[in-house]
Amino acid sequence: MDDAARAYIDAIDPAHRPLFDRLHNIIVDAHPDVAITFAYQMPTYVVGGRRIHLATWRHGVSIYGWDRAHDGGFLERHPSVLSGRSTIRLRPTDASAIDDDELRGLLLPALA
Repeated sequence: MDDAARAYIDAIDPAHRPLFDRLHNIIVDAHPDVAITFAYQMPTYVVGGRRIHLATWRHGVSIYGWDRAHDGGFLERHPSVLSGRSTIRLRPTDASAIDDDELRGLLLPALA
């Protein structure tokens, strides 16, 4: 993990850190060799030429770079978490109703 990504993660609001860590761990567990860099002012998870970004915002964690065509039906089941055309904004209360298998189905195709 590069220093800028580590500093960003270390500074995450404690209210959002459990959700961030949950998403981070899903990615790292599936791809132990993932490179974690810092791009667009957020931690960026890179596998080969594929990438996905996680960032915190005042109400939770945002996901950028996910694959809409291969999201495992995530957006269909949880349309309220879409912000704009391509940002998933998860509040801790949203995430509490979503199991890890659903999150894997959202996150991992972006890195496949």
